[in-house]
Amino acid sequence: MSFNQENTVVRFDIVKNRRKYFIGSSAIIIIGFLFMLFQGLHLGVDFKAGTRLDIFVGKEFNTADVEAVIKQEIPDVAFTGITRYGENQAYTRFDQAIPSDTMMKLETALKKKFGDQVTKQVSSVDPTIAREMVKKAAIAVAIASIGIVIYIAIRFQWLFGIACVAGLLHDVFIPIALFSVLGLEVDITFIAAILTILGYSINDKIVIFDRIRENLRTMKSKTIPELEHLVNVSLWQTMRRSIYTVATVFFTALALAVLGSESIRNFSLALLFGLVSGTYSSIFIAAQIWVNLKERNMMKKKKEKQA
Repeated sequence: MSFNQENTVVRFDIVKNRRKYFIGSSAIIIIGFLFMLFQGLHLGVDFKAGTRLDIFVGKEFNTADVEAVIKQEIPDVAFTGITRYGENQAYTRFDQAIPSDTMMKLETALKKKFGDQVTKQVSSVDPTIAREMVKKAAIAVAIASIGIVIYIAIRFQWLFGIACVAGLLHDVFIPIALFSVLGLEVDITFIAAILTILGYSINDKIVIFDRIRENLRTMKSKTIPELEHLVNVSLWQTMRRSIYTVATVFFTALALAVLGSESIRNFSLALLFGLVSGTYSSIFIAAQIWVNLKERNMMKKKKEKQA
């Protein structure tokens, strides 16, 4: 199947300005890295031993009153401040796993203070399980990335593979950096969002790379200007598809973030950040990296012929 570049509307030259995109993404990555270096990541109980306590109070309450009850019932364990969410709900996190009988006593004390409508939800992870979760999460992301590299290498060529991996690293790091900057909690649902982002991102990149490969068969690309024009046309041929695809999922994730429960909010936010980052990197990063690599390859071959 071939595509008629004459019918492609090129609103502006994307490839020509690729250095600006590289600088912009590098700036975001550097800022995010500095935040992670000095502020770190706000790890949830899935990756850091401890207990997360969600409390449904059921009526208006003062966070100081809840903290006072917790300090009275569990005086020897440090915990984060009470954070409100939803309607008359709050959560906190303890630095170590709290026994279930202690939590039952705390629930009884909260009911005595605020009424019998009070309910709790507890998530506890001991240090061994936390270390295992971190290990398995890293392995899951690594296996997914390796599988993507192998697939790209088989279907396309190694230059596409390098560009794709660079774009995927961009897609993964941006949500991590934003979670560090905003102080959002990184838990197991965040890893699920990262793997989902990798799936959408690789799909978008494959569509763009496949269009470039198809156009390489029908359009002139013997010189650098011709190659840049080919990639520019290919990007605009797939632009509508890229935007429509991400918009569909973006608005769904946005609805989940706004209307969904607290338990899936971080997943929704990570997905939102990753979808935007993935679409941006497919068009403005991965494709542009391939152009740079291809141009260097062309210049190398030219020098070899001259020699």
